[in-house]
Formats: sequence, C-alpha cells, structure tokens
Amino acid sequence: MAAQVEIELDNGEILDPLSDDASSSSSTDSTILLREGDQEHDVITKCFLFGFGATLANATTIVTIRKKSPNAITTRAKSLAFRIFTEAMARKNGGDPNVKYGWYGASREDLERIITYGFSSREIDDSSPNGIGIHLVPSKFSLFAAEATEEDEEAGLRHLLLCRLILGKPEEIISGSKQAYPSSVEFDSGVDDVQNPRKYIIWSSTMNSYILPTYIVSFKSPRLTVISNGGSPARPSSPRVSFAALMSSLSKSMDTLRMNLIMRTFDDFRKRKIQRDQLVRKMREVAGDNLLAQIIKHHRDKNKRKFHTCDA
Repeated sequence: MAAQVEIELDNGEILDPLSDDASSSSSTDSTILLREGDQEHDVITKCFLFGFGATLANATTIVTIRKKSPNAITTRAKSLAFRIFTEAMARKNGGDPNVKYGWYGASREDLERIITYGFSSREIDDSSPNGIGIHLVPSKFSLFAAEATEEDEEAGLRHLLLCRLILGKPEEIISGSKQAYPSSVEFDSGVDDVQNPRKYIIWSSTMNSYILPTYIVSFKSPRLTVISNGGSPARPSSPRVSFAALMSSLSKSMDTLRMNLIMRTFDDFRKRKIQRDQLVRKMREVAGDNLLAQIIKHHRDKNKRKFHTCDA
C-alpha cells in the first residue's frame, strides 16, 4: 500500500487529513464534525483566519468544520487513488509531487455534493481569464476565496471547501487564455503566477484525480459584503446588503426582462461560471448605479434606525 503522506500548509503547519483517528461516525456518513481542540480543527482554523488578516479575522467566526468521513469505503478508495497519483507525480517530477491545499467556495449543498461525489462539469469555470478548469485559491489566501461566497438564507453562513491538490509542475496561464489542458507533457496544472500564485487551475481531465475534497468550513463574517470597492472587505461603517435583500429591492423597481437577466447572471455566479467582479459589472450595467445607490442608502438608513432603536 502507498505510504502515508503528510502535507505542509502554506503557513507551515503539518496536517494529515487521512488519519483514522476520526470522531465517531457511521460508514454511511459523508462528513464528521471536528471539535475545538482537535489538532485538525485548530490547524485549519489558524490557516483560515491567517488569510483574513488580523482586523477581519477578529470579526470572523468559524461555526463548524466538517471533515470527509474516513470510515466511508468510497472515501478510503478515493484517498488511496489520490496517494497513487501523488506517488506517480513524484516519480514524474524528480520526487516532488508538489501537493498543496486550496480553497473552493460555493453553497453548502454544492460543497456537500462535491465532497461526496467529486467535481463535475458544473464546477468547470470557462469564464475566468486564466484558463478553463477548476479554479482554487491557495490556503494562505482564504479571504480571496471567501469573497466569492454568498451567505445562505437560513443561518447567514458562508462555506468554503478545503481540498488537497496535486499540482506537479504548474505552468503560468496568461490573462485572457482559454487553455483547457496542459500545453505539453512537461506541465501538470496551471497557476496565474508561478512565483506567487493566487489561483490554482486543475484541468477538467484530472479534476477528480488531482483534487481531494476534504474539509467544509462554515463561518460568519459580517464585514464581507456582496458589493465592495475593489473586492476589499467593507469598512465597519459600510452597509451590508445580502443578495436576497438586493434582489427583493430590485424586483420592486425593475421590469421583468431586466430582472430575469440579473437573476440569470446571479445563477451563473453561484455556479462559478463567472467571477464576482463580472456579476457586479453586469448588475451595474443592467440596474444602473443610481438605483443601486438608492438601495444601499435605504439599507444604511434602515440599519441606522435599528441601531438607534436598540440604543433607546
């Protein structure tokens, strides 16, 4: 059997997600809950919050971390296959398979489907300027991945999937490229920058061989807003407008044709077919800056009234 492989996170922590010291779970459970104080829980928490920076990390709360159950027979089979591909990559590239961790953001339902069944054509990003494939964010840049997530309607949580990745020898994918596979047998994956990557690209042909979905992190971060300047976290005084509230307000002020166009664009965003900045541009194009500004002002005034009511 292939040897156990420990992986070093980008912040220097060592983590072995394939260990068998999991909490109690049945062979049919797809995930298990990690408890505070568990080594894995603490390492992932540290890695996740490190990527947010000190200020935003203090305003962010990890609610749960769930791990793919090691007791499920399919999990063991996929883990063994991942080890075999890791060893094969090591032989190909002089002993270094270049295994990393990467974040992938989506709804909890989508992440649970991915962690159970693997990636599918739904997750292939064909609109990114850096090639067509599965796009993930290096573990130390968790904020970049979190900015593309949406709060769920029930609990106001956001969700990220932490995956193990076999990068092998990556090649730089220039902006505007529609590359969908390695340019030669020399390369195994793609990055936006070889020296300081902020995006990993795994090609569709190897997405379920070179990606091992492992942990789902559910968190609350009030300062992450849907619309923010330059993709940066909003200042504490900035109003937070969820897409649910934004859509509700827009539907009262726009005709059906334009509203359907925005809804289709939003659906493409949720399916990761387009990037967050593309969604924002389309909303500004269709709805107009004046209407969006009015909605944001309305929510700001509404929040102020709530604040003064609480102070009374």
